[in-house]
Amino acid sequence: MKARIVLHGKQAQNEDLREAVKAVRVDDLEVEVRVTWEAGDACRLAAEAARLGCKRVIAGGGDGTVNEVLTGLMSEGFEGTLGILPLGTANDFARSAGVPLELEPALRLALTSEGHAVDVGKVGARYFLNVATGGFGVDITTQTDPRLKQALGGAAYFLTGVAKFGSVEPSWAKVTVPDDSWEGELLVLGIGNGRQAGGGHELCPEAVLDDGLFDVVVLPNLDMPVHEALGQLMRRGPDALEDATYRWRVPWVEIASTEALTVNLDGEPEAASTHRFELLPGALSLALPEDSLLLGRTPRSSQAPT
Repeated sequence: MKARIVLHGKQAQNEDLREAVKAVRVDDLEVEVRVTWEAGDACRLAAEAARLGCKRVIAGGGDGTVNEVLTGLMSEGFEGTLGILPLGTANDFARSAGVPLELEPALRLALTSEGHAVDVGKVGARYFLNVATGGFGVDITTQTDPRLKQALGGAAYFLTGVAKFGSVEPSWAKVTVPDDSWEGELLVLGIGNGRQAGGGHELCPEAVLDDGLFDVVVLPNLDMPVHEALGQLMRRGPDALEDATYRWRVPWVEIASTEALTVNLDGEPEAASTHRFELLPGALSLALPEDSLLLGRTPRSSQAPT
């Protein structure tokens, strides 16, 4: 079986990864490594692997690398299995999915798992596996200094969030889902196929990958100082403001704004005045542990906001 690792260029000299690749090759697992150099390479290399007939493509990097590789594979109608080597700052998706953080176990899982059919989110020509975020979460992700991320890991997102509390401005938006809608000023938007983003914050704590539904979360502007609301959210998670939060479980959602609204797809920004999110049920085979919390296995019905 031929497998390709699409590796973020910053990890090219990772000695632990080199040893992990050597170890699996001893077991006659055929693995080639392709390293990115500039923006767009991960997408291109993944698409190339799909065209060449690779049955395993492994994203070696953080959530952004996983997103690029996913987009490349989906664009080619990939019929193999995607694996993940968590080599990023926060590794939000890998952590919530239960992918080992140690490289050799993660690589062996990526190479030997039978693969689980999971849903894939789509916005225009872009795809995502984990969580799309809007509002305050976007500011945190896009404005965190890469040097801070390298030094502090996921904690860098928290520090950036704290620094921005005083300058946060709510965004006006209309959220439309099947049989319902909401409009107003929003502080935080989460559209979850997976659960967590922004360095470990569980925006959609009950989302699973195989139920055919998004978990949509909207935290509107509240009758309290913005910094207080966001402080509670970051310290205590979504339950902190549960009474004020709108939630839906739906197969699609549209977001419209009077100005261009930036949303992050697995950490990759996308700006537009209108976004339509659609879920593609069972569109990808993904290498995951059998006991992954993101595998629900039993379809759930959609529900009105709580």
